[in-house]
Amino acid sequence: MSDELISQALDNDIAVVHERFVAAMQQRLPGMNVESKERYFALLNTLVSKLEDEQRPMRQILQEMMSEAMTIIMQELNAGD
Repeated sequence: MSDELISQALDNDIAVVHERFVAAMQQRLPGMNVESKERYFALLNTLVSKLEDEQRPMRQILQEMMSEAMTIIMQELNAGD
């Protein structure tokens, strides 16, 4: 299989997973408390803002998100929902 066909297949797979992610979060959001929603929004908003900068390499985005997300993840784990 050519690299182009593999790339197209991965693009399609990623789109399907994005749809599954949105559906899963739509089901989960009503059961989340406000504090968890705030932390989730902060994490998601930060990630999307970074992804919107097309000049920024994915590797850099992932490195930045690792450190920035850790604080939010620890807050969620310590919340004890």
